[in-house]
This record gives sequence, structure tokens and C-alpha cells, in this order.
Amino acid sequence: MTTPKGPTPKGPLALVPMAYVRNVQESIAFYTRFGFQVGNTNTLKGETEPNWAWLQSHRAQLMLARATAPIVASDQAVLFYVYVADVEAFRGRLIQDGIEAGTIRHPFYAPRGEFRVTDPDGYVVMVTHAD
Repeated sequence: MTTPKGPTPKGPLALVPMAYVRNVQESIAFYTRFGFQVGNTNTLKGETEPNWAWLQSHRAQLMLARATAPIVASDQAVLFYVYVADVEAFRGRLIQDGIEAGTIRHPFYAPRGEFRVTDPDGYVVMVTHAD
């Protein structure tokens, strides 16, 4: 992340959600199909699978960490909003890649549409237009 030039900002420079997941590698595979790339991972000594990952795509960032307790899909009380340039084309690409994507709806706050996807741990990913 680059720091803006000029006066020191008084508020946060970024906010990056970190989701606890059953399997970090499985979640990496899911989110790379959205276009995220792996920026960094950590694997504990003696293990073969990562216990943490940081993903990014342009200005979007997401951290994933292996949960220490069972993940209960109905308890995932957060929505991830992913902003894309073309909602319909992005939905088509996800479907082609085997991801179940909901119907495009057009609520007042998303006149160019949005749709819902659920990740492997039950987190809801809302995909909508960037502008």
C-alpha cells in the first residue's frame, strides 16, 4: 500500500477485512476466481497448508486466516462488497468458472445491478458496479 503525498491524513489509510475460514488454500482458490492475487501467505513450521493469506486485486484487499473453531455459515454476519466495471460480464465469467451466482437485482443503490455469491465458508459476497 502506498502512502499519499502531502499532509498526514487524520483518519485510516485503509481497512482490510480478515475472514476466518476452514481452509485457507480452498478460500484462496475461490477468491482467485474473482481476480484476486495472492500477495503473501504464512505456513506454520511443520505444516504444508497456509494458515494465513493476504489477497489483493487493484485497491481491493482481503486477509484470510484459518479458524480455530468450526465455521457456521448462518453466523457469518458480514457482507463483502466487490465492485466491478461490468456486473453482467463478471457474473457470466464466475458462472463459466463454476461459481453459483445469484440473479442480478437492481435496488435503488445499485442501478446497474448487483448479485450475490456465497463463499466456501458461508460469507456473502455482493458484486456490484464500481461507479
